[in-house]
Amino acid sequence: MTKTALTTPDEPDKAKHKKNKPKLRGGVMKRGMTWSYVIRVTDPATGVSKPKWVGGFATEAEAKAARDEARVKARRGEYIDRNTITVGDYLDQWIESHAVEIRPRTLASYRTMIRLYIKPHIGGLRLQAVRPARITKLYRDLLTSGGENGNALGNSTVMRTHAILRKAFTDAVRVDELIPSNPVERAKRPKATLNEPGMVWNPAQLHIFLAAVRRHRLFAFYHLAAYTGARRGELLNLRWSDLNLDAQRIDITGSTGVVAGERIEGATKSGKSRSVSIDDDTITVLREHRKAQAAEMLLVGDKWRGATDGYVFATSWGDPIHPDSVGWLMTKTIRAYNRPEKGRRPAEPLPHARAHDLRHIHATTLLLAGVPVHVVAGRLGHVDPAITLRVYAHVIRSAEVAAADVFATVMREAA
Repeated sequence: MTKTALTTPDEPDKAKHKKNKPKLRGGVMKRGMTWSYVIRVTDPATGVSKPKWVGGFATEAEAKAARDEARVKARRGEYIDRNTITVGDYLDQWIESHAVEIRPRTLASYRTMIRLYIKPHIGGLRLQAVRPARITKLYRDLLTSGGENGNALGNSTVMRTHAILRKAFTDAVRVDELIPSNPVERAKRPKATLNEPGMVWNPAQLHIFLAAVRRHRLFAFYHLAAYTGARRGELLNLRWSDLNLDAQRIDITGSTGVVAGERIEGATKSGKSRSVSIDDDTITVLREHRKAQAAEMLLVGDKWRGATDGYVFATSWGDPIHPDSVGWLMTKTIRAYNRPEKGRRPAEPLPHARAHDLRHIHATTLLLAGVPVHVVAGRLGHVDPAITLRVYAHVIRSAEVAAADVFATVMREAA
């Protein structure tokens, strides 16, 4: 009697499944409708080699090309694992992790720029999918219709957007190791335009303003701003302990500003402290200012709200000065000087100027007087003298013309 082998109904299906099972050839195989590759990547922390699968390629050739590139990067220790984080989510994480390193006003500006100009355009893209051409398109869109109601944005705003993206994507490469290179660096950004600060006032006009504001309790602020070139926020952040009048210097260690109606203190714009020398007249002005503040403290008594060694520039109750106050007082003083009094007008009206223009007057006056650029940069708090060269290029060009005349004069006298 012949024995017949018994088979179950499932056995043909198993054989068919085994026949149709995708085969891995050279680290590449087809999964469903797309192709995938696998490579082994060594974890630098543990030294353990693990397989890494990457899929979604339309053709076998594309998968092989990506496999070869990934193998090279894995051997160099440059392999970047796939990550689905979007640009918007990464920027949210990035801004939070860098909040302690960025000045409060700058931080608020970054948040606004990210919310208005970056997220609506590329926030939903995968970080690893962003290419230089997409960043270039972002800049082009912002320049044409990125503003309110679809209006064009200014070049400077787009350049600030570029600066934020460059910082964030650089950290995505170097710190978080999420992308192999920075696409923002290779994008075509708008040509930078530099608004060179003009000489709003000459020294004679500055002298007129200081004389006009001389009797105000904040006279010392304007004098110090003009004679040091310090920023408004830096001066309003000064404590008396930051002044060394015997050594003829002030130490600028921080800055203050207003964010969402709240007074915030933080680091200087450069993130570094600096010492600025002061002259004898400025020392006299500061000594007089301290005597006046001491008299206010005595008058107020227990109701004085500031510390004994508190802010150099404070209200008559000891509270810190609001940054907008010094700008408002400057405008009021200029208007009062220009206003006819008893039928008399000033011989030459004072042009309108901002508190920040006192900084420009200081820098311009020094550069025209031949003070070396690196010295002026140090007083202004510029990290690199190259910044001073760019901002005050027009002044330096004028000084160069004068230098040519000086050299020619010296040669004529030597003949």
